[in-house]
Amino acid sequence: MSAHISVEDVPLSRFHRLLTVRSGGGSFVDGYVLSIIGIAMTKVSPALGLNAFWEGLIAASALIGIFFGGFLGGVLTDRLGRRLIYFVGPTLFILCSLAQFWVQSGEMLFLLRLLSGVAVGIEYPVATAFLVEFLPKKYRGPCLATLTILWFAGAATAYMTGEAILYFGGAEAWRITLASTAVIGLLLFLIRLGTPESPRWLISKGRHAEAEVVIRQVYGNDFSLKNLPAQSENKHLSFRSLLHSGYGKRMAFITIFWTCSVIPVFAVYAFAPKVLDALHLSGGWASYGSVAITLLFVIGCIIATRLVNTLGRRKLLLQSFLWSGLALALLGLLRDGPSPVILLLFGTYALFIGGAQVLQLVYPNEIFPTEIRAGAVGIGTSMSRIGAAIGTWLIPVSLQTIGIGATMYIAAGITAVGLIVSWFLAPETASRSLEDAASLSDERPETASARANLSKNNAW
Repeated sequence: MSAHISVEDVPLSRFHRLLTVRSGGGSFVDGYVLSIIGIAMTKVSPALGLNAFWEGLIAASALIGIFFGGFLGGVLTDRLGRRLIYFVGPTLFILCSLAQFWVQSGEMLFLLRLLSGVAVGIEYPVATAFLVEFLPKKYRGPCLATLTILWFAGAATAYMTGEAILYFGGAEAWRITLASTAVIGLLLFLIRLGTPESPRWLISKGRHAEAEVVIRQVYGNDFSLKNLPAQSENKHLSFRSLLHSGYGKRMAFITIFWTCSVIPVFAVYAFAPKVLDALHLSGGWASYGSVAITLLFVIGCIIATRLVNTLGRRKLLLQSFLWSGLALALLGLLRDGPSPVILLLFGTYALFIGGAQVLQLVYPNEIFPTEIRAGAVGIGTSMSRIGAAIGTWLIPVSLQTIGIGATMYIAAGITAVGLIVSWFLAPETASRSLEDAASLSDERPETASARANLSKNNAW
């Protein structure tokens, strides 16, 4: 019977669940790494004698590192394989975190945080490519979307752990706080031991015998290469040539939608108290509002994870951009409104943007072939972080120069750009095999049938 079953149609197994934990652990560490510096900075600055310039540079260092790490991780993952690069991020997390315990200057801390950011950037393409190339198609969307939730879980853990260490750890506790990532990095390294190479990547390099061994190891001796959907073998096809062959439009879609979805989120997430204050919320409203917005970001991602298959990728993305953009526009229009109304609109934005957030890792892994999958994720990661860094940097300036109303209108405009680009370029990939979703031929009979069924079953 297995001779007729595609590996994309098998039930979710213990291996798939373990691989999700292995790859999701990278997202958890990423959230922890990027958030822990915010907790420690109040102690780091006086201890190292940092001025405002170095405070800002150290805060932005990880984002700079992600820019380079995304490109580097994508290229290396496609060229050298998923399994080898799978251990680069955890290794850098361990070494850089331990080194931060003995840091003596702002320059050294900047360098170590930069390298930690490189590790974060590497994680995005390798962890998601590894995961998507093993998962059955029914579980691709939800499992990839779960990685976004784990990022927020890592950030929340960083806040709780960091505060506890600083409270109980004494004068030098900030050093332990910064070094604490090494523990999680070590656990991540250990749980990834024993992970086999992706058979899809092996086939793309012409290594069919090794791919056969992996398939039998993962799915059982009754399975073989015949159970893996046919894919092209482009051992000598470069990333640039594939983009020119038609994937350039898809790369533009990924880059633009990803960037438009993260700019307002990073700005709001980083400066929620400042933005709420500009909207005339103070005291308990501002404090509880910041917590509520953070929680609603997580809830929005959880809801989107449940809808990514039933609603479909395209419709989820369009609805996410539409309603979150309207919430931002209304925040600009009603900037002097009552506090409950302001918080309701902010909460609406945080809730609905979850769809675009979880699709940041789903879409690029589905609509590109094995040869450039990791590279595409790497480019999307790098370019979106440029937008995030610029948006985060400009928020204080924008609030001071043009005011909160215009700032919210600009954020709504950025979201509208994401909506328009998605309307014209976003494909529907739910219920499609990985090879079919990555194909440039969108008019296959089975594809049209899948789309028609999805539309019929999930019509509003």
